[in-house]
Amino acid sequence: MKAGIVGLPNVGKSTLFNCLSNAKAQSANFPFCTIEPNIGVVNVPDPRIVRLEELVKPERVQMATVDIVDIAGLVKGASKGEGLGNQFLGNIRECNAIIHVLRCFDNDNIVHVDGNVNPIRDKETIDIELQLKDLETVEKRLEKANKAAKVGNKEALVEQALLNKIKEALLQSKSARTVVPNGNDEEELFESFQLITAKPVLYVCNVDEASAVNGNKYVDQVRELVKDENAEVIILSVGAEADINELESYEERQMFLQDLGLSEPGSAVLIRAAYKLLNLQTYFTAGVKEVRAWTIKIGDTAPKAAGVIHTDFEKGFIRAEVIAYEDYSNYGSEAKVKEAGKLRVEGKEYIVKDGDVMHFRFNV
Repeated sequence: MKAGIVGLPNVGKSTLFNCLSNAKAQSANFPFCTIEPNIGVVNVPDPRIVRLEELVKPERVQMATVDIVDIAGLVKGASKGEGLGNQFLGNIRECNAIIHVLRCFDNDNIVHVDGNVNPIRDKETIDIELQLKDLETVEKRLEKANKAAKVGNKEALVEQALLNKIKEALLQSKSARTVVPNGNDEEELFESFQLITAKPVLYVCNVDEASAVNGNKYVDQVRELVKDENAEVIILSVGAEADINELESYEERQMFLQDLGLSEPGSAVLIRAAYKLLNLQTYFTAGVKEVRAWTIKIGDTAPKAAGVIHTDFEKGFIRAEVIAYEDYSNYGSEAKVKEAGKLRVEGKEYIVKDGDVMHFRFNV
């Protein structure tokens, strides 16, 4: 599961990517400095794993991770191949969610591809290019569906109706994610279209240091614009985040954060938001050899969760022993949790909850 960072050239995408992954994506004051998509495997900050490490004192700790992709800047006309349009659209199609970075700061030393700072225009530029590409996809599929529907193919009739709904939305400059599928059949069809504007999106307002806590007029404009999109907006001073990354000690970083009025780096907030955007959650295994965070989809059953460790665990699943994270933290050890009667035994139908500490019994 990957989240792709998108935006116009020079809005801070590559600098943000460097902050998140400590990878060395080129960051320069000109468009298209990121030609190939850079992929960073980023640890998901989670205070719960720190607490479990304190209690269990394991030999090693493994955090959950999320893949972040830095994608080349898009320009007007990308849907027709302008700039690096085709490559950009191909790279974003392979991602599962979109982190859309918007420039919300004034700085005469950093050129803007369109001449001046206007996050509303910038957002609309990218939205329109993605919507045009999706419209092209929808119209191609509609041609086939229309032919099949003429001869009474029932599946084609369902597909035709759904595609027409999506086309109508796109023609009104609305993204595909605003169309709500009707029932399971339409949901499966909708997913099979693999439309770019159907992907969940998170907006990152890149602000100056002074606006890192409360935002500014540009952030207010973005919030107003996306209020009906069911999308999260995060404020981040990418320049300040880069400065924090340069500091050697934890104490120095904390002092810098305090000066900004922040309790933690904005990049940590962003990584957790991206993880959630991808519909992911964490369960833990905790033993003296290893405390580990495992990544699963929200809604996964216990056997599915077991399969993340090893396919044999899923095939031969018998039961799961489950401790809620809060109980493990409060009682301080697995033995004390058992004494208090807080350890549960769950079967194949159990839906794993975020933060569960689990042991699996299996037989192959």
